Amino acid sequence: MSELDGVWAVRRAGGLLPPLLGVRKEIHGTHGRTLLPGGIVGVPFDVVGLELHYRAPFAGFVDIVAPHEGGFSGRATFRRRTFGRFELSRVP
Repeated sequence: MSELDGVWAVRRAGGLLPPLLGVRKEIHGTHGRTLLPGGIVGVPFDVVGLELHYRAPFAGFVDIVAPHEGGFSGRATFRRRTFGRFELSRVP
């Protein structure tokens, strides 16, 4: 079991990200997926340590997370260049 396992609410913290209202990330072991409002599933990703590597057609996008009080803080990157920041908080 990974420290990222579970369902996470995503909150925009800055940069070129949309508001992310109602967006969730569901993570189980080495795989996860983004859940958009209304239950619409976004692009799946692979978990590599504390990085979320998105699959095609979004290859090159990687979310890098770090433990933060009450959850994780993250950087949204494309080809390792940061374009936004977000926070993850566990959904009970």
